[in-house]
Amino acid sequence: MASSAGTEGITKRAVAGSFLFKIPNGDDKQAKVALFRRSSKVRTYQHKLAPCSGSVEKDDASPLATALREIGEETTLPPSSLDLLRVGKPYSFIDDSLRREWNINPFAFRLKDVSEGGKGEEGITLDWEHDGIEWFDPREVDGSDEFGGVPNLVTSLRRVWPEYDLGFEAGKVLTEGLQKLRDDHKHGASELAGMAVTTLRQLIVQMASSQPLDESWWYNVRMAAWHICQARPSMGAAITTAIIKALQALQDIRNSGMDGAGKTQRIIQALDRHQTQRNSMTDRIRDSFIEYLRSNISRHGITKDRVSVLTLSSSSTIATCLQHVVSTLGVTIDLRVLESRPLNEGVSLASRVLKKAEAGSDLHITLYSDASAALAAQGIDYVLLGADLISSTGDVSNKIGSLPAVLSARHVSPNAKVVILTDTGKIVGPASPVDRHSEEVDPSELSRSWKDVVEGADVLESGDSRVSVKNAYFERVPAEFIDIYVTEQGVWKGEQIQQQSDWIDRTVKQYFDDL
Repeated sequence: MASSAGTEGITKRAVAGSFLFKIPNGDDKQAKVALFRRSSKVRTYQHKLAPCSGSVEKDDASPLATALREIGEETTLPPSSLDLLRVGKPYSFIDDSLRREWNINPFAFRLKDVSEGGKGEEGITLDWEHDGIEWFDPREVDGSDEFGGVPNLVTSLRRVWPEYDLGFEAGKVLTEGLQKLRDDHKHGASELAGMAVTTLRQLIVQMASSQPLDESWWYNVRMAAWHICQARPSMGAAITTAIIKALQALQDIRNSGMDGAGKTQRIIQALDRHQTQRNSMTDRIRDSFIEYLRSNISRHGITKDRVSVLTLSSSSTIATCLQHVVSTLGVTIDLRVLESRPLNEGVSLASRVLKKAEAGSDLHITLYSDASAALAAQGIDYVLLGADLISSTGDVSNKIGSLPAVLSARHVSPNAKVVILTDTGKIVGPASPVDRHSEEVDPSELSRSWKDVVEGADVLESGDSRVSVKNAYFERVPAEFIDIYVTEQGVWKGEQIQQQSDWIDRTVKQYFDDL
């Protein structure tokens, strides 16, 4: 019998448990989840129904890596046959009968069919750990002895299939919102944070028609919010900060004595005000940046008549700040932009700044290849970068190419200042070093630019296992190379970064630790 009492003599084991789903035509109402009948040869829970499970080994890169390995071993399905739907919030429980504490890392994968390049259900070959596989409507999975599942089977399922608690319509809103966040590689972290709050708002509107605003509602909202925060780890700081500030507003209203309908309306209004405040954040960063530049241009009684800036990628915050600098600062702006392959966002940035510049404005834009960072950095005054994440120690995760630009500037223009333009929502808690949030995407974004253009590209694309193409989106710029952080709250140094990180840590625990 599973329990949470009596910890003396308990051994601990971390496992990854993966639920495989078939979702015909993308219709969640037709979804089926696979449960595996454990064989008599396994050490625990023989003949019980369970997700595809296995222990997290010390040399596994992550629980997700464990999940993919175990699926491969137990079903022969390769990662190319799977689409990661959700990462469930980990939890623990003690099984007194085994004297063991299980630390569960739940995952949900959609099984790709043959038309999508996957192996489909027909590609599943079970190993010795299972006697069979059975498909269920997720709503019919229960925790009764008659159903015959492993302990806490429903708890694990609910953490990756919110439709179990939310219902299909609200679940669909959440699923579509999560997918948009995962698939959007065009917008920056601030825009994605706004999209995240919009998803939470839409979800609450949908839930209002079917659920009272009781403790169960609050639990479901917080669990959905947790999923939203996990949708894009590389952008997770901005998304998490926006979401927990939204939850703070919801909690204040929820604790009021107003009736249900009135509370719902006030909650929606509070989220709309939250979004309005977020939309003004770039203007406040812009004003802080202009003030910073003016103080530096006129330093020591000497006024500069030309400012040279090196930047890259296509941060909307940087674009807005540069547009304002051109129109208000009254000096020549020498803007140098790295093209930022593979999607050439730097070209888009240069275009946005040029379009907004008045005819005859004192602006000169030069575009450089990424490999020309050292050449582009010669004689500059500032390296201007955005941020997708900022660690508690001030390290910054930003678009790939940021570190070479900074190092080049340090070498050829040692007096140049490295300036981070960011909202404070990009700061993560102390337990989240930015190195954990690397993100690699489709390598064809790189290789398609070679096709029919570069001699020998066909040889590299022949499928030879000795060749791989890496397309990383983000990298870390250590705090030691950064001079200041310009935020909506003014110019910050390391001390303010640490304080904000501590607040994030406390608030995240407040809303999510008891889920």
